[in-house]
Amino acid sequence: MEREEFLSKFGLGLAAVCVGGCFAACGKSDSGTPTPIVTPPAGAKLTANLDTELTTIGETKTGNGIILVRLAAGNDLNSFTAVQRACTHEGANINYNVAQGKFICPSHFSEFSTTGAVLQSPALTSLRKYTIAISGSTLTVTV
Repeated sequence: MEREEFLSKFGLGLAAVCVGGCFAACGKSDSGTPTPIVTPPAGAKLTANLDTELTTIGETKTGNGIILVRLAAGNDLNSFTAVQRACTHEGANINYNVAQGKFICPSHFSEFSTTGAVLQSPALTSLRKYTIAISGSTLTVTV
């Protein structure tokens, strides 16, 4: 076998192994079962001082499995949203994309509206949306 032929066959074989590995990595976990979705325990809370936190549109705060986002100016309930932080596909922590006005999972790019509704799969289940209360300058999210 000539050197050029060997390198050509070796390169094709290596490429096939890499492509196969990429497909396997995007599939199920090693155990064959999906990663469990971790949701906040009942009674979990997240608070924000609106005088010093969440002062700009798009700003987020996370904690206790919750992601809280300022959607608009003003300190009324409609200016904020709070949903579970774990993607319903495989449990990765979602982020809020200010420019697009939606939540996006960095792992497989599921997208969710500000109410938690699925906009793009692979996630099939909506994010849980939480109740927000505002008293003075204190915002509280309760699970």
